[in-house]
Amino acid sequence: MKAKKILAFGLIAVMTVTLSACGGSSNNQTDHTDSGSTQDRASDGGDAQDTGSGGGSLVIYTNSGSDGRDAWLKNYAKENGFDVEVVQIQGGDLGNRIVSEKNNVQADLVFGLNNVEYEKLKAEDTLEQWEPAWKDEVDLSLGDADGYYYPLVIQPLVNIMNADLDEYPKDYTDLTDEKWKDKYTILNFGGGTGKTILASLLVRYQDPDGEAGISEEGWEFVKNWVQNGHMETEGEDYVGGVIDGSHPICEMWGSGVLQNEQQRDYKFEIMSPEIGVPYVTEQIAVLKGTDSKDRAVEFANWFGSAETQTAWMEQFGTVPCQKAAFEKAADNVKEFVGKVHQQDIDWEFVAQNLDQWVEKVELEFM
Repeated sequence: MKAKKILAFGLIAVMTVTLSACGGSSNNQTDHTDSGSTQDRASDGGDAQDTGSGGGSLVIYTNSGSDGRDAWLKNYAKENGFDVEVVQIQGGDLGNRIVSEKNNVQADLVFGLNNVEYEKLKAEDTLEQWEPAWKDEVDLSLGDADGYYYPLVIQPLVNIMNADLDEYPKDYTDLTDEKWKDKYTILNFGGGTGKTILASLLVRYQDPDGEAGISEEGWEFVKNWVQNGHMETEGEDYVGGVIDGSHPICEMWGSGVLQNEQQRDYKFEIMSPEIGVPYVTEQIAVLKGTDSKDRAVEFANWFGSAETQTAWMEQFGTVPCQKAAFEKAADNVKEFVGKVHQQDIDWEFVAQNLDQWVEKVELEFM
């Protein structure tokens, strides 16, 4: 498997954020729960068949179907000639579902997962190679060099900060100082945001001779970072904690920044480390074993097009990888994106080690 790193890129050309929540469990995030079990393929008249343009039903798995996205996509796709069933499954469970069904495939496509999850699915031989019609309209370095999955939308994962702090930490490394004790909230590692930020810190200390590929210095830093901070508790209003100053710093995904600024009428400061921040890219892929590959690719071509991604953005606040669609993003979105830049991360290395990293931190440091 080829090593792949996500590289920094220009603002308007390819800098984008997705506004679907991917943090831990909280009042402030979208709860990526399964909105229903997969319908039996036979209930739609048997296995879907390749019937070319205008024919063939599709089952689509996603962890980005909450807040009405699943229903909207089903209806909007129908208006454009696609009969689809959108099945919402929590991100942590979605990859496992696909792997468990690899010998009895129940869906045709999957979108919404990030690079780490897709690398796992790729290693399990659950994805089909394909090529979208819009491949020249996005930054392909965000997707898979081998052509198994392609980027739709992307978001920076950042720390939001109270606007009235006397000083602002510039990097996570500053937070281990005693003066920031219990002043910053770390989202739990069961959610995508907390887990990915943890990975972005550990990869700074990559060491082939170290435990799980990380140097002793790296593990010591993460231990201090975890134990000096405030771990998110279930149901906690951690955004409110930032605003009222009780915990004035908190991890947040792109949508959380913009949505909470609008809903709470508050302007956050954003921590922007010199090394950059992790970008989580939502990808789309065709599942291996589908009887409707041609129709699945046809849908992916439509869904990933500039026109559809613009509609998706306008309806749900996402900012697409599609360059033409991004140009239509609101000014506040472009302002937010302009404050941060992308950290260079080897996602294949992360995918190979993330589970044991999380296990070690939870067992030994928390």
